[in-house]
Amino acid sequence: MLTPAWRRAGSALAALCCLTLAATACSGTTKDDAPKGEATKKSGAKADPNAPTKKGLTVAFLPKQVNNPYFTVADKGGEAALKELGSSYKETGPNSATDTSGQVSYVNTLTQQQVDAMAVSAQDPGALCTALNQARKNGIKVVTYDSDTNPECRDVFVSQASAEAIGRSQVQVLGKQLGYKGEIAILSAAQTATNQNTWIEFMADELKKPEYKDMKLVKTAYGNDDAQQSFQQTQGLLQEHPKLAGIISPTTVGIKAAAQYLSGSKYKGKVRLTGLGTPNDMRQYVKNGTVEAFALWDPAKLGALAAHAAVALSSGQITGAEGESFKAGELGDFTIGKDSVIDLGEPTVFDKTNIDQYNF
Repeated sequence: MLTPAWRRAGSALAALCCLTLAATACSGTTKDDAPKGEATKKSGAKADPNAPTKKGLTVAFLPKQVNNPYFTVADKGGEAALKELGSSYKETGPNSATDTSGQVSYVNTLTQQQVDAMAVSAQDPGALCTALNQARKNGIKVVTYDSDTNPECRDVFVSQASAEAIGRSQVQVLGKQLGYKGEIAILSAAQTATNQNTWIEFMADELKKPEYKDMKLVKTAYGNDDAQQSFQQTQGLLQEHPKLAGIISPTTVGIKAAAQYLSGSKYKGKVRLTGLGTPNDMRQYVKNGTVEAFALWDPAKLGALAAHAAVALSSGQITGAEGESFKAGELGDFTIGKDSVIDLGEPTVFDKTNIDQYNF
């Protein structure tokens, strides 16, 4: 039985194409002496949950990578939510998931364009801080989603689910598939990815429990959310560790590439693979026996919640302080937690019994 942290939930969604906007680096004009979000919290000002929802806002989404199918779905969820809220959506960002300097330039450009809010999936926890706080000085609300920056550099972080549940549950799922025995490896995205590293920390801690005494983590490899690199890293892991029994890939690009390699190799059905993937990417590999089960939250709902949080911040309904609550349309009511984190909910586990019920 799968852990309760991986209860099945979610709805079918279709991925759409991203709109990529060109941008160049530039600096904004300072309006205040301190980031607006920080100033609000320090002054003790309170949110007004009954404040009217502002319309006509412009909210920009800045994913790690604009041509990544996962972010296509997530950002389109944000676009749909903003349309319902009466505000405008735009998307911009780098074509590479490791182009941190590029992300900085896009933040600077959005600041110059004076958008009302931005939703950012940070490639690096600290590299964007100066640019994001410059945006906040200009009165722009900053929401991070999927991958966080340092808490002092944004107003709220919209988390996919509890980081601990995501990290531990992937080990739990693989452990059951392996009978809690054998060598395992992790195929991650970029070495600096905040969410990946947090999940990996919880994976390592989970492996310290007595039931995993016969499982050994032999290596963590990085495919940089690039399909070819992830494919090659999978091949390299199996060459370097011929006794490898299982792989965890907590990235949609990585798990698909690993499944592609395994399905055409002698390791198909012998080396277990789990992690975080989309049903449309993984369906063939579940049906042909390469993958038994994997998981993911609903990325469109993640984007939609980021949009709702951005509008709530811009409307003064929340400031980002712990304990504040706001309504997010059909998604329901949400309460801000410690470090201004908003959890979307629990992931969905996909296997051959339910995968055809989803389309994203």
